Amino acid sequence: MSKEEREEYLARPHVGMIAIEDEGRGPLVTPIWYSYEPGGVLKVQMNPESKKAKLLAKAGRFSLAVQRERLPYKYVMVEGPVISTEPCDRETETRPMAVRYLGDELASQYLEGLSGESIVVTMQPERWYSTDYGK
Repeated sequence: MSKEEREEYLARPHVGMIAIEDEGRGPLVTPIWYSYEPGGVLKVQMNPESKKAKLLAKAGRFSLAVQRERLPYKYVMVEGPVISTEPCDRETETRPMAVRYLGDELASQYLEGLSGESIVVTMQPERWYSTDYGK
C-alpha cells in the first residue's frame, strides 16, 4: 500500500489489535478502539489500572494492527513510541471515540455505563507494515 492508502485505511474505524511487550512472556495482544488522522498521531484510551496501561508505562511503545476480514484481505500495522499519557476527558475525548464506533445513540448508552477514570495514550507512528491482496 502507498503511504496515503495505508494512512487512509488506518483512519477508518476498525477495531485494532494492540500488542504490548510483557517481559518474560509473549506480548499482551487485545482488541481496542483507536483514533488516527492521516499524518498524525495514534490515540488509544484505557483504564489507568488495566494491565495494558501498566505494560505500556513500562514498555514505552506498542504496535497496533487493523485488518479487513473479507476478500480481498488487507491490513495495516503501525508501531512506535508512546509520546504522552494523560487523563482522558469524557466529553471531548471518550464521547467522540464512542460515537466513532457506535453512533450517537449507542455511544450515549455506552457512556452512561462507564465508571472510573480513563487515560489517553498517544503514539507517534514510526514503522508501518501493510498489504492489500486486492492489488
